[in-house]
Amino acid sequence: MTVETIAQDAERFLDWQGLTRALEAGHRMPKAEIKDIFLYRRDDTLLDRAAWIDGLGSLVKIGTIVPGNTARGVPTINGIVNLFDDVTGELIALIDFHLVTKWKTAGDSLLSASRLARKDSRNILLVGAGVVAQNMVQAYSSIFPEARFTTWSRTRATAEAMGLPVADDLETAVRAADIICCATMAKAPLIKGDWLQPGQHLDLIGAYTPAMREVDDTAMARARIFVDARATTIHHIGELMDPIASGAITEADVIADFYDDPALYARRSDDEITIAKNGGGAHLDLMTATYIADRWRNRAV
Repeated sequence: MTVETIAQDAERFLDWQGLTRALEAGHRMPKAEIKDIFLYRRDDTLLDRAAWIDGLGSLVKIGTIVPGNTARGVPTINGIVNLFDDVTGELIALIDFHLVTKWKTAGDSLLSASRLARKDSRNILLVGAGVVAQNMVQAYSSIFPEARFTTWSRTRATAEAMGLPVADDLETAVRAADIICCATMAKAPLIKGDWLQPGQHLDLIGAYTPAMREVDDTAMARARIFVDARATTIHHIGELMDPIASGAITEADVIADFYDDPALYARRSDDEITIAKNGGGAHLDLMTATYIADRWRNRAV
């Protein structure tokens, strides 16, 4: 069996709606087996994420995170995605780490927004101005073509570099938004629940450890809460762990994940506040990598 190498130039064969359909199809298959391994050397991390979905295939995503590379002028994150055949277990593709991560992370939150954000949403606030926020502009624009984006960052120069209108005051910007997308490395809440307005939707992307949060307990208590997967979020990310520990919410307040009936993962009215927590498990990497590999193989069709 030939092993294909799929790099960033494969992106021209991808589209956001195709990806969300692939994610929905993947969640109709048997639940994935998932395992993560983290190894540490001082500030550096070796990440090994694995997933297997019976009938789809298996994946191992390996990456290194070396913060000191910024000073060296080289990328801080490097890695590769290994995609294996479901039947034979043979390696069938090596896919660029950044390509899979970009489309998986943005596609995850795009699927949530497609179900939970009001269809007339126009004002989108990006809290954080890094690569993820830039990718979300592309993703949101695919379903909200008339969207107007504003960005806010603790470092104004970073926000200005995105080339979008920049908010001076976070509270004012939050109150005016239809969709609030948080993609930060915050370890303490940036968004206060008292700022939220009826009908808003929040995509929470940044927090991925027990020590990280982007919104406070009041926000969690006021909103209807959804996650991409209970197994990778509720007991693993501070965004949920802390308000559960404080009694602001309970596990039962997590209404649905993508494995549940789509009718449950939905907005009920135009005035409710919804929150979707993006945990980004390896099963989503597998679904995304399979979509990318399929589109690459069919690129000449």
